[in-house]
Amino acid sequence: MKVLLVCMHHPELVRGGSQQVAHELFAGLRAAPGVEPVLLASIDHSSLALFKSGAQITGFDGRADEFVFLSQDYDYAWQKSGSAPLAEAFAAFLRLVAPDVVHFHHFMTLGIDFLTLTRRVLPQARIVFTAHEFVTICAASGQMRRLTDQSLCARASAVRCHQCLPEQPPEHYFMREMWMKRHLEAVDVFITPSRFMADMFVDWGLAREKFMHVPNGQDLPGAPALQSPALPALPRARRNRFGFFGQMVDAKGVQVILEAVALLRAGGFSDFTVEINGGNINFATPACRAGIEGFFATEAQRPAGERNVIFNGGYHPGQLQGLMARVDWCLVPSLWWEAFGLVISEAWAFGRPVIASNAGGPAERITDEVDGLLCALGDARALAGTMRRAATEEGLWERLAAGIKLPPSRAEMTRGYLEVYARSRADESAIV
Repeated sequence: MKVLLVCMHHPELVRGGSQQVAHELFAGLRAAPGVEPVLLASIDHSSLALFKSGAQITGFDGRADEFVFLSQDYDYAWQKSGSAPLAEAFAAFLRLVAPDVVHFHHFMTLGIDFLTLTRRVLPQARIVFTAHEFVTICAASGQMRRLTDQSLCARASAVRCHQCLPEQPPEHYFMREMWMKRHLEAVDVFITPSRFMADMFVDWGLAREKFMHVPNGQDLPGAPALQSPALPALPRARRNRFGFFGQMVDAKGVQVILEAVALLRAGGFSDFTVEINGGNINFATPACRAGIEGFFATEAQRPAGERNVIFNGGYHPGQLQGLMARVDWCLVPSLWWEAFGLVISEAWAFGRPVIASNAGGPAERITDEVDGLLCALGDARALAGTMRRAATEEGLWERLAAGIKLPPSRAEMTRGYLEVYARSRADESAIV
């Protein structure tokens, strides 16, 4: 069985959850007998050196089964390619590879219309689509977060979308929904890593029988291949070290952590540290970026012994073991629904309880007071209170760490997807 995996960005060029999961699956399929995977990852002009004159699709770094799609002239309003040569190149690539399964992990920077194009070129192929957020439903970066007041959005409509993005009339968003649903008709099976996501897509109008649930899995260097996560060898008197791991963009909530730090210090509590590990701040809004960088600049002016926040910059999976060893708790203060939360898996793999927002993927995965703590989304005061409790309550860390179960592995995720691929097109039974 030949499987073509299509994703937005290559994880070695741009860090991100969807491309990381796609590459984990690619590695898992390589190890599966009788499966021949091929990876096609889009790149944009942030990787200019990889663009070749006149080329649309090229090989990647000399690897026989990895290719990059040289995205350009992309229309973000309609999520479609504006380049006929790119569409023709994609069609030619499909014919050349001739996969049995085409598995989209994203269409952004390629085009939602490539789903229909795939069906036209390969009428017998099985088309699988994994949703990593809600770009088809939500024109505001697919995060289902109201730009009017930053609250979570539970449903999209022409008027509600216009309220968030008033530069277009309501009719535009009505037509956008029709456009998205038309191309999604080409998909045989939709995959969501969290069950709540399937509910939201069904509420939007997609058929529940087309959905299956496969949690994201990954293998991390240094993570224990045991029945329970590894705990620190030596007990600590205080569990007052917190860490953030991820992209430094608005929706991930770094700004909420920094506000919580300010509140804790203003309340006379400073016996804690927060290590910020992340990159891609260039994708944050100017206001969010300015606030974060301004805080870091001010923190750097404080005497070394009075600094509570340490910024370590970006990191790679191979560094996680060392970075996780420096913290007791992992902070996931996401301001959007958070489809799954790979960082939760990463924290659990190294035995670190998670403090997270009480919505979406984190709320589905974390059992409050059993293997982590949930607090009100976007509430810096609530986060500050939870952090103070975590740093001072005797026995809390040990109790929650003991409740952690190992997250899904790469092999477990791969087995789940092989079951999806094996399902015949006539079989409409769902596992949700």
